[in-house]
Amino acid sequence: MATIEIDDAVYDALQVPEEERSQAMKRELAVSLYARQILSFGKARALAEMSNREFQALLGEREIPRHYTDTELAEDIEYAE
Repeated sequence: MATIEIDDAVYDALQVPEEERSQAMKRELAVSLYARQILSFGKARALAEMSNREFQALLGEREIPRHYTDTELAEDIEYAE
């Protein structure tokens, strides 16, 4: 497992209860990396430690469009049929 170091002053300045900070930061990082197309949906969802449905809802709340590869789109169409 990799570790990201964050300055204590920055970490303490987060406007999130201490017990929720780690999870909140993972979600923010996951959403940001997904939105910038650095991480796939599945990897971003795993980073956020959320279910498929939960992560889709979070992206919807943030108005971040879901981007598909051609392969993912074909799989979804095949599943829908």
